[in-house]
Amino acid sequence: MLNQQQLAALLIKVAVAASIASILMRFGRIQKILLRDDRTVADRLQLAFIFSVLFGASSGVRILSHNQYPAIDLTLEGSIIAGMLGGYVSGLITGLCVSVPAMFTGKLMSMPLFAATGIIGGLMHDLAPRQEDIWSFSPFVDLNLYRLFRQILRLHRSAIQRRVIELAAFNVICNALVVVAELLRWAIFTTFRSRNVFFMFEGGHLTYKLFAASAATTLFAVSIPIRIWSSFRAERQLEIQRARLTEARLAALTNQINPHFLFNTLNSVSSLVRIDPDRARSMIYKLSKILRRLLRKTENFSPLREEISFIDDYLAIEVVRFGDKLRFVKEIEDDTLDRLVPSMILQPIIENSIKHGLASKVDGGMVRLRTWLEGTRLNILIEDDGVGIEESKLSSLFESGIGVSNVNERLRVLFGPGYRMIVDSKPSQGTQTLIEIPELEEPLSEVLARSSAESRPVS
Repeated sequence: MLNQQQLAALLIKVAVAASIASILMRFGRIQKILLRDDRTVADRLQLAFIFSVLFGASSGVRILSHNQYPAIDLTLEGSIIAGMLGGYVSGLITGLCVSVPAMFTGKLMSMPLFAATGIIGGLMHDLAPRQEDIWSFSPFVDLNLYRLFRQILRLHRSAIQRRVIELAAFNVICNALVVVAELLRWAIFTTFRSRNVFFMFEGGHLTYKLFAASAATTLFAVSIPIRIWSSFRAERQLEIQRARLTEARLAALTNQINPHFLFNTLNSVSSLVRIDPDRARSMIYKLSKILRRLLRKTENFSPLREEISFIDDYLAIEVVRFGDKLRFVKEIEDDTLDRLVPSMILQPIIENSIKHGLASKVDGGMVRLRTWLEGTRLNILIEDDGVGIEESKLSSLFESGIGVSNVNERLRVLFGPGYRMIVDSKPSQGTQTLIEIPELEEPLSEVLARSSAESRPVS
C-alpha cells in the first residue's frame, strides 16, 4: 500500500501538470502553436523550445531543492506531450533538452531515456487516425477497452461505430505506450546505479504497486494537459465558426444579388413594357419573387427543390436578357429534391457561369445542372460550355473569386471536412463545379431550423 506521503506526492504531480497547462493558455502566441493541427517545421521547433524551457525548469527546481520536491519534475511527461503534439522532431528535441539539468548532476541515462520517450510521443502522434484525434486522448483504459470490445462484437457496424473503434484502439495503444515509457524509467533506475535517472521515489523498497501508481500518475500527468488544451481548442473553434458563419451569411446575402443584374433586369423590363407588356409583367413578377426570397431568407438550409425553383426564376430573367443565346438544362434525380442544402448555394455559381463563361461568347452557350446521390452523399454538378478559366486564376479561385469563395467558405463552416468542392476548367472548353455534401442528421436539421426561427424577426 502507498503511504500518505507517497500518495500526496502523486496527487501534487498531477496538480502541477494541470497548473502548467492552464498557465500556458494565458499566452496568445503559445495558444496558437499548441492548439493548431497543421504545424510547420518552425512551429514544431518553437513547440520544442517552449516545452524544453518549461519542463527543463521543472527538473531544475527539483535539483536546486536537493530533491525535496520530486513531484514538480515533469520531464518525462513533457517529452511525451511534445512528441504527441509536434511529432518526432518536437519530441526528440524536447527530450534531449530537458535531460540537460539531470545530466549535470551525473544522471547520465536521462538523455537516452527522455529522447526515447519523446520518440514514443511522436509514435503516438503518428498512430492517431486523424490529426485532431490527439485531443481525445484519455487515461481511462477500462472505458476504452469496453468501447473497443463492444463495437468489435457487433456484426454490422456503421461509420460512427467504426470511428468509435478507431478512437478506442488509439487510446488503448497510447495508454500502453505511456506505461512503456514509465517502465523504461523504472528499468533504467533499477539497472544503473549512480548514472541512472531521477525517479519519484528513490528511497525505500520499490514495489509493483508503487510502479502501478507511478504509471497511473504519469498517464494522468500526460492526459490532463491534453484535455485542458482540448477544451480551450474546442471553445476557440466554436468562436471561430460562429464568427465565420455570421460573416459568411452576411457576405452571402450581400453578394447573392448582383446590382448589375438588378439594373439590367429593370432596363429589360422598361424596353418590354411597350412591345411585350405580358412578358414585362412576367419579368417583374419573377424579380419580385427573387427579391422577396432574398429579404426573408435567413435559414442556413433549405430543400433542394426550393433552391432549384429560385434558380428557375433567376434564369427566366436571364433568358429574356440573353435570348436564345442562353440555354439551361436540368438533370435532377427525384430522390435529391427533398435533401437539405445550404441556402443560396447554386445562384452564385450559375451567375458566374453566365457572367464570366457565356456572356462574352457571341453564340452564347449552355448551363447544365445535375444532381444525384452516391450513398448518403448529395452530388451537385454545374457545368457550362463557356470560355473557361485560365490555369493561373484557377489555382487561386477559392481565395479571389467572390461567388466561389463565398460558397466554399459557407460549406467549410457548415460541414467542416465533410464536404468536397472541386472546380475544373479549361480555356475555351467550359467550367465544371462539383459540390459533394453529406446527409444532415435529423437532430442537426431541427437545431438549425429552431435557431433560424429564433433569429427571425417578429412580423
